[in-house]
Amino acid sequence: MRSDVTTKTDMRETKGFLMLQGAKVTSSFRDTLFDAANRAGMTPNEFVLQAAAEKLAASGRHFSGLFNPGDLDSARGA
Repeated sequence: MRSDVTTKTDMRETKGFLMLQGAKVTSSFRDTLFDAANRAGMTPNEFVLQAAAEKLAASGRHFSGLFNPGDLDSARGA
């Protein structure tokens, strides 16, 4: 479902904070992550969360969106 076709229920969905602890990764992974996020025009946190959402959607999990209802087409099985 596209974001311009969200339902009233989706629009009322509440948002919540996601507190994650820091993780140690190799410097090459960190550099690659930051570069990819920059090229995508988002923060590394947004990039990682979008990747997690895409993986959850691919595994059959259903949710209305990532940052806003309907903003992740693959979450709707599209």
